[in-house]
Formats: sequence, C-alpha cells, structure tokens
Amino acid sequence: MSILFSSYQLGQLSVANRLLHSATYESMSKKNGEVSQALLKRYRQLARGNIGLIVPGHMHVHPTGKAGLRQTGIFSDKMIPGLKELASVIHEEQGKVVFQLAHAGRQTRKAVTGLDPIGPSNDGADPTFGVEPRVMTEAEILELIAAFGDAARRAAEAGADGVQIHAAHGYLINQFLSPFFNRREDAWGGSDKKRFRFLKQVFLAVRKNLPQELPVLIKLNTNDFTPRDGIQPDLAARYAKWLVELGIDGIEISSGTLSYAPLAMSRKRDVAGDFAFRDGYHLEAAAMIKPAIGSTPLILVGGMRKMEQMETVLKNGPVDMISMSRPFIREPLLAKRFESGKSQSASCVSCNNCLAAVRLGLPVKCYVRGLPQT
Repeated sequence: MSILFSSYQLGQLSVANRLLHSATYESMSKKNGEVSQALLKRYRQLARGNIGLIVPGHMHVHPTGKAGLRQTGIFSDKMIPGLKELASVIHEEQGKVVFQLAHAGRQTRKAVTGLDPIGPSNDGADPTFGVEPRVMTEAEILELIAAFGDAARRAAEAGADGVQIHAAHGYLINQFLSPFFNRREDAWGGSDKKRFRFLKQVFLAVRKNLPQELPVLIKLNTNDFTPRDGIQPDLAARYAKWLVELGIDGIEISSGTLSYAPLAMSRKRDVAGDFAFRDGYHLEAAAMIKPAIGSTPLILVGGMRKMEQMETVLKNGPVDMISMSRPFIREPLLAKRFESGKSQSASCVSCNNCLAAVRLGLPVKCYVRGLPQT
C-alpha cells in the first residue's frame, strides 16, 4: 500500500491517510456568517473523496476579524447549529474535520466588517486594502485572545475533530509574529519572544477550551515576503520549536500575505523569463523547520501535484502529511482517484482563477474546462 494512504496520528486523532484539505476560503456562507446549503454540499462532496483530514475555510472568531463578505463565522453561539451541520455532513461520509480559527487583522475593509481594520501596529496604508489599521489597545488584545478560546469551545460543541489556529498569510496572528507588521515596544512586541506572546496566549486559550482528545494544529508562515524584516524560515523554525514546547499537535507551513506577494513562492522564471509553476515550493523551508520540531507532525502545502512526488517526500523527506487546496477545488475526489489508480497526478494547472474569483466575492470553483471523470 502507498504510504500516502497509510493512517496517521495527529495528537489523539487518527486520520485514514496522509492527505489534508488545506483551508480554502469558499465565499459561500450566508452574509451573517452562518453555514449555507452550498457550503454543506461542497464539503459533503469533498468528504466523499476519502481525504484524510478536511480543514474548511478560515472562520472569523470576532466581528472585527471578518475577511470576506461570505466568510464563515464562529464568533457567536448562534453559529453552532450550522457549524454542527457542517461537521455532520463530513462525518456522515466517514471524514474527519478540523475548524480553522482566524482573525483578519489589517487585511480587511470597513465595507466588510462595518468597523475600522485593526492591527498590532500602524505603518501606513495597507498596499492591498488601502487603509491604515488602528493600533490595538491592550484591552482589545485580551478580548481577541478570549475570542479565539470561545471559538474553540464552539468548534468542540459543533462536533469538530479539532481546530487549526491560522497564523499565516498576513492575518492577525501572523501580523503579531512578524517584525515587519509588529512595531510595538510593549509586552506584545520588540523581540521574538514578545511577538510570540499573542500566539502563545491564543494557543493556551484554545487548548483550555478544547477536550484533551481534540488536537490543536497551526498554519504557520515560513516567509512573509514583505519588503523587509518579515518572517523567514529561521524565525519560523524558532516559533515552531516554541509551539512544540507548548504542546501543538501538528504544524502546516505556508507563506506570503495578501498585502505582499501572496503567491511569491509558487512561481519561478523559466529560461524565457516567463513565470512558470514551481513544484513543492515549501520543501526547503520544511527541511529547516523539521529538525526544530522533532516528531511533531509537519504538514506540507504548496505545489504538490504528482502522487510519486508526494510518496517520495513522505518516505524520505521532512514532512508527514501532504496538504492541498487548488487541486481539491478542481477535483474533490482526487484522493479517491489516487487510491484507485485512476490518477497519478492532479489535473490542476495552477492558473489561480479559483482564488481570484473569491477575491471578487464569487463562490470558489475551478474555471478550467474538462474536469476528470470520476
């Protein structure tokens, strides 16, 4: 049997195989953040594809942290019934699901939240969102730490099999961790340890509100690609080590922010000077981070398309699970096709039209014709 389809353990959670559906903003929830029928339909189909672990799109833990008009919310107990339906449709198809908890920080607009965007610091107008974030007060920092903890409780009450803390892609926790975004000189910034403090307190609040048998995972940036001073793999490895010491159950690595170079790692120039897709673009960072975390599971996202390549890095490389986003948008049943021998490679061409669509407020889907037959 392929190592790709061997069972694996994330804390006390056993998953059927080494494939993870990476959290992907769907732009499918109701405008108030509640789960919609379209969202349920999407995840039932994905669960039928035999993916080892499904992480739905990021869920905002507080009204100030809403990143998109149709982003799923987990900021109120009123959301629990819909979230319970979401977990149930995945469980009914024998799948496992982890909810990703997030706050947009400065990467949003007043038109989305009804409120001024906030962040650890204000270094001028955001180049993508065009607004200057309001600097968070101590009281607001503590309020949001509590909001992450409350969201974890709701995830457990809804029947999720665990949670993932979103500390990547330029969202609020990434902003606190990054020397570029976090210019504070108080207890929440000014050194690596102080910049890590917000994430540490979020983790402790989340862990306190979850039953011990439910894992806490994290999505962590390995490179911010900001003009200067951002997170790079050596700092990411330091943060990862501290997370392991706290008791994190698994680390998924990624890179980029919405404000600066969101797809920087996924492209390279070919001999003609044109940009081409880059395979396995977080493997180098994974090799730097794995020694810092020992036996703690490391989950690789980014540019993994061929089954043979996935098997090789699982057998010989520094990673323990393979995470994909765009391939599962195009082929929800891709894992089942791999396992049955119908496919050896994802058919996703990485055109990114699916991601461009959700930025425009459209539901996520593949815009390339000729989907593989199941």
